[in-house]
Amino acid sequence: MRWLRAMVRVFGWLLTPFLAWAASFFGAVVGALLAMRVREPRNGILVTAVVGGVVSFIAIHLWLRFLRRHRQVREALAVSPEGTPLIVEEGSGDESDKSRRPGRSGR
Repeated sequence: MRWLRAMVRVFGWLLTPFLAWAASFFGAVVGALLAMRVREPRNGILVTAVVGGVVSFIAIHLWLRFLRRHRQVREALAVSPEGTPLIVEEGSGDESDKSRRPGRSGR
């Protein structure tokens, strides 16, 4: 079960960049379909790039907004509200607690 938790955590960490990549790809496809109607090739490439960037920006904005509102999803994917990975120590934490207490030496 521990490997399943690790796989879900890695999936959660990679979900935000994958979503940005997929949104830009599909936005560029839509932009290319629109660019077929443009006569000048440079303007067609510009339309493709702009539509891809705008769709990617909108998708990431909506995804991060979703993450900020749904704490359970963030906890399941082990990400912060900004979509960045949370680094969690899976040990018991006794050693780190002892080292942080004032007045104790790390002998």
